[in-house]
Amino acid sequence: MHSSNHIIKFTDDTTVVGLISKNDESAYRVEVQRLTAWCRANNLSLNVEKTKEMVVDFRRAQSDRSPLDIDGSNVVIIERILSSCITAWFGNCTVSDRKTLQRIVRTAEKIIGVSLPSITDIYSTLCNHKANSIVDNPTHPSHTHTPLTHTLHPPVIWKEEQCTSPVEGSGRI
Repeated sequence: MHSSNHIIKFTDDTTVVGLISKNDESAYRVEVQRLTAWCRANNLSLNVEKTKEMVVDFRRAQSDRSPLDIDGSNVVIIERILSSCITAWFGNCTVSDRKTLQRIVRTAEKIIGVSLPSITDIYSTLCNHKANSIVDNPTHPSHTHTPLTHTLHPPVIWKEEQCTSPVEGSGRI
């Protein structure tokens, strides 16, 4: 096994964890192929339809990845396990829970050496994206129940006697 890979087994689940550095996925992909061959040799079948590949990539410019292939089938890639459901649970977290989560993010930053957005920022951004997608999609079931356009894009009202700057009293037209 390559030093950047780890295999975690629990009952009938197996997880291959690989650290990919300098865009070199070869050690990770070889490890997956070894696991596939081992399963075949030991009369175990991999259910590729249930197999998922989770990619955690904190780089600013993410590169295209070719799908992982197991026995001729492409494995589904999950890129956002945390952020895909944060809008469902974060709003109900206690202050203590939020502080704990943020400490975990700071620990992850130290481990990977990259600055990460705060959990609150991720939550706010994803809530805005979700609300905008509902407003922009007339076929969404909640579209007619969410008159959010005015709250997402507040209008700027200028009176003729107001200045050209939003700072009060800074000038007149």
